[in-house]
This record gives sequence, structure tokens and C-alpha cells, in this order.
Amino acid sequence: MKKILLQLDTEEHPSPFDAIVAQDAGVDVLLSHGNVEREDARALAQDAFFTRGPDDLKNTAIWVGGKHVATGEEIFAEVQKAFFGPFKVSVMLDSNGCNTTAATTIARIAKSYDLKGKRAVVLGLGSVGLRSAVLLQNEGSEVVVVALPADLFGDDRPYRRPRGLDSAEKLGLDTREPKDRSELEATLDDAQVVLAAGPAGVEVLREDFWSKHPSLELLADYNAADPLGLEGTEATDDLADYDGKLVLGALAIGGPKMKVHKTCIRRMFESNDKVFDTDTVYEVAKELV
Repeated sequence: MKKILLQLDTEEHPSPFDAIVAQDAGVDVLLSHGNVEREDARALAQDAFFTRGPDDLKNTAIWVGGKHVATGEEIFAEVQKAFFGPFKVSVMLDSNGCNTTAATTIARIAKSYDLKGKRAVVLGLGSVGLRSAVLLQNEGSEVVVVALPADLFGDDRPYRRPRGLDSAEKLGLDTREPKDRSELEATLDDAQVVLAAGPAGVEVLREDFWSKHPSLELLADYNAADPLGLEGTEATDDLADYDGKLVLGALAIGGPKMKVHKTCIRRMFESNDKVFDTDTVYEVAKELV
């Protein structure tokens, strides 16, 4: 029986990236749907799993993706509400690569560096940064998440409550909202770990600051596009040593991230009851990196 993956994407055009990785992971048939909203999810899921009997449902799975992470989370929840009795299939959420990227990065760090008891600062309130913060906290770190101030973007944009701040507070994370670069840098006092989780093209920390910082031991950057989030580093840095400070670049995590991504897809077809959320993906990442 063929392995069928139902791709539910929040974008008008379902992600070619996710589609190609699914094919490379061994999916036989990919059914891609774009512009999916929360209210669409239950009917689409049931249309998929009612076609097969309970014994065959392990050959059907549902992938939730797209750039709108909050909507993806709603769809992910609605898909699971569609299940009843033996009528369920495995499902995975990875909108904008949020779970596989964060899980692989923190697993890579934890493999080589003891995070327990360390003060970790996540600079940026995007979905990857917030998931990374939760995983760091679960590893025993004292975590602070920091909104990026307007002057990092090189303009005089009017104040708007940073997107992601509400989500961070709902997760119970310690949040900071610095007014400018100097206040942002002050949040790193006594920190050993820092993650630059800002958007592409935004330089979060300057080399003359982080390279001389007395307490920093490990830095990671999620941005692979120039300029990097960490000035003076390379996207290919794989815990490279910069005068005693370890640096993990975005491209160094790309290969392991893809391995985690494909493995999760394959495992969805091992049974019909797997739910790949952040924690589940992290367990896979810890096995593989």
C-alpha cells in the first residue's frame, strides 16, 4: 500500500521545500493543499483517513506547514480533534521549519556543551527563537528572551509591541523589551549562552561586543544570509573556537536539520498514532545529531 502524505500549507502555494523533502523521505504520493485555514483542517483530515481501514491507516499521514506558524498551530490542533477511536493518522507540525530547526540546534549544542545551570539569552521572538528558549529551559538553563529594538533595523520605525511578545509571555518565559542596542547588550550580563534568532539581514550582535564579552562561552546564529546575526562569524561555523568562545552557524545545522526532518517523516508511517510536536522532534534530534 502506498504511503500518502497530506500536506496542509497556510500559503497560497504549498512549500516546494517541504514537498521535495517528503519525496526524498520516501513518500509515494503527496497531496498538497494551499491557503488552508483552521476551519478547513478537520474536513481535510477526515477525507484523508476515512478512505482506509484502521489496519491501513499507518500508511497515511498529515504534514502541517507554511510560513504562518500561529495558523499552523491551530490547524495542527484541529487535525487532532478530527480523530476518534481507531480513526487517526500520524501528524507533524513544522511551519517555517520552526520545530526541526530549533530542535536540531539545541540538540547539537547540548551534545557538546552542558546547558544545565547556564544563563541563556535568546535574541528575537520568532517561532524558532521561542521554541529554542523552551528547549533550553527544559535542558536546565536559566532563559531570557529579548525583543529586538528598532535601531537594529536601521530606521526610525514607530514603536509597536513586538510580535511574539504575547506568545513568549504565554509560554511563561522571562521576557525583555530593550529600547536600543545598548539595552539589548545589557541583557547579556552574566550570560554564558546567546542565540541570535533575528530575521534575515539583521546584525544582532557586533563583533567588538560579543568577542570581548567576559562571560559568553557559546553563541549560535540562525541567520545564514548576509549580514549574519553575529558579526565576524561564518555561517559554516560548527562550534568553531573564537578565542575561547564557541560559535554555531546556521549552515552548520542545515545538514543535521534535514536528517531530522526526513527521519520524522519516515517515522510518521511506522504507526497511525504519532504526533510530532516540538518535544517529539527534539527527541528525534537528540538521537541523530
